[in-house]
Amino acid sequence: MNNAVLCQMTRILIYDDNPGRRESLRMLLESSEGLEVVGEFQDCSDVKAQIETFFPDVVLMDIQMPEVDGIEGVRIIKEYFPDVHIIMQTVFEDDEKIFDAMRFGASGYILKKTDPQLIISAIEDVLKGGSPMTPSIATRVLHFFRKQQNSRPDQYGLSERESEILQLLVEGLSYKLIAERIFISYHTVNSHIKKIYDKLQVHSVSEAVSKAIRNNIIR
Repeated sequence: MNNAVLCQMTRILIYDDNPGRRESLRMLLESSEGLEVVGEFQDCSDVKAQIETFFPDVVLMDIQMPEVDGIEGVRIIKEYFPDVHIIMQTVFEDDEKIFDAMRFGASGYILKKTDPQLIISAIEDVLKGGSPMTPSIATRVLHFFRKQQNSRPDQYGLSERESEILQLLVEGLSYKLIAERIFISYHTVNSHIKKIYDKLQVHSVSEAVSKAIRNNIIR
């Protein structure tokens, strides 16, 4: 675990209707330095009160749950607590659910069959401003963009480099990985992303990714 990123205990809430899954996640997370599971619940019926009580930094959110599901949970959390990072977890690769979750402001989207260490990496990524996605999910996002024939990449005045970086954010790359991918410095990536925020009128990676998907900003 990168102590420079997790300089204090990172508080995690788990939402999953499978008790065994919740226990497995708790054991995994609490065996990882710098992570603390502060609560776990079977659905999002009382999600607003639970967030107010436990003040999590990151929520691991199942999608399919009884009563109030994860999609509605994301909508409620981001409406009242926009700074909370939410990583969706599901056994389904359902396009509609992927885009609903991201449209409401989910920070990342990973499959439950993801390697346990990649779950830890996903938490680290969102804390660094990334939007982690398993490769199959990222591929579906890209296919979605390619099917949009009427999108206009320049409608927000994004430069070619800014459009490229926005697409990499949508793919789930962190600032560091973007810098490595396109051979520029971390500082330059950060500068470009600030300009993207200004042009899209957003304030975070999750908002930028959500707006890019919702408005078909990139191909």
